[in-house]
Amino acid sequence: MKNKSVGYLILGIAVLMMVIVLIFNFGLRDIVSQTCTHGPECSMYDTIEIQTYFSLAIAGIVVVIGLFLIFSKPDEKIITKLIKEKKKKLNLEGLEKEEKDIVQYIIEEGGAVFQSTLMEKFDIGKVKTTRVLDKLEAKQLIERKRRGMNNIVVLKTS
Repeated sequence: MKNKSVGYLILGIAVLMMVIVLIFNFGLRDIVSQTCTHGPECSMYDTIEIQTYFSLAIAGIVVVIGLFLIFSKPDEKIITKLIKEKKKKLNLEGLEKEEKDIVQYIIEEGGAVFQSTLMEKFDIGKVKTTRVLDKLEAKQLIERKRRGMNNIVVLKTS
């Protein structure tokens, strides 16, 4: 709900509270006037008056809260724009067949793959995989990041 709507709701509740307090006050005064034998100087009238003022003060505080919510400035919306990065077109010219295959596979897998997965996929050894990845890293097409005992190979976007 918006602040303004909540404010009006609270204001309505406060008015309802005031009406109930006043109806209750008139009812108590009527009962006291019928039962009290001391007349207008009866101490019950003072008690009713104190209770009424106290109840109306609480209702007044609720009114102030409602008015505050009605007239308070609503929260500003934070607008975020997605900035579409211009992905540079990968230049695969001048790459050896294995290098092209590896880059294409990384693209298909979403831009990142474990080095061990490349070894299994292309059925090449650890040393050869490392050498091919070294060449691709030197050409600034990929980047290797250490993840525990494994390397993850990430395609560079910029």
